[in-house]
Amino acid sequence: MKKTYLMIFLMMMLVMVGAGCSSDETEMKAQAGGKVELTVSAAVSLQDALNDIKKSFEKENANLEVHYNFGASGALQQQISQGAPVDLFFSAAEDKFDKLVEENLIEEKNGIDLVGNDLVLVVPKDSKKEIRSLEDLTKAAKISIGTPESVPAGQYAKQTLENMNLFKEMEDRLVYAKDVRQVLTYVETGNVDAGLVYKTDALNSSKVEIIAAAQADLHDSIIYPVGMINNLEHSKEAKLFYDYLQTEASMKIFEKYGFKNLK
Repeated sequence: MKKTYLMIFLMMMLVMVGAGCSSDETEMKAQAGGKVELTVSAAVSLQDALNDIKKSFEKENANLEVHYNFGASGALQQQISQGAPVDLFFSAAEDKFDKLVEENLIEEKNGIDLVGNDLVLVVPKDSKKEIRSLEDLTKAAKISIGTPESVPAGQYAKQTLENMNLFKEMEDRLVYAKDVRQVLTYVETGNVDAGLVYKTDALNSSKVEIIAAAQADLHDSIIYPVGMINNLEHSKEAKLFYDYLQTEASMKIFEKYGFKNLK
């Protein structure tokens, strides 16, 4: 009997030691020189700015490594709702972000409206079409916008066309894209006569010409909120990156790529 009790006691001790090791795994990994990896789901329009910020952040935080999952904000929001392992969400639309707040996946105190953007009309650089304003879109045979249900830029584009009483007239000529970068590609390659994209994307392309910006009252405000997902394994590290996105150095990078500072 004594042997049996001794065996049970030893097994319980092993389980407790194992549990302790597991809880300290992240700390031990950091002490041993390993890197903690963070996953950030972000709107594809943020790609260039965030890649620059990642370089400077990782230079200052050698034990952290940032991985991005870029895509349409609606698709990213659905992935997170379904349990995708993500540390931060950087959306191109408030409604997609608010959905995660409603689902208790992000606390309001752990989020901020960080940057803004403009919606612009672009045409291929060598376009022969007489498109010189948003009203001239009626001269286009094909116009590309993001899929409104999942792509915020497409949602803003649809609102703009509806408020100009052009949507029904143009609906048969619309070519929908999976994200704003695909819209830009369609315009760059001449597959469409015009497209509605973010100003930040258009500024980084030498193959398109910006014709006009949509007036702010034609669509919802273009606001990019960012926040930390609840119950994170690496909450302390995620907070470091969340705070870094709000630093003066990061805001200068956002502004360099054409984003508006909303802080």
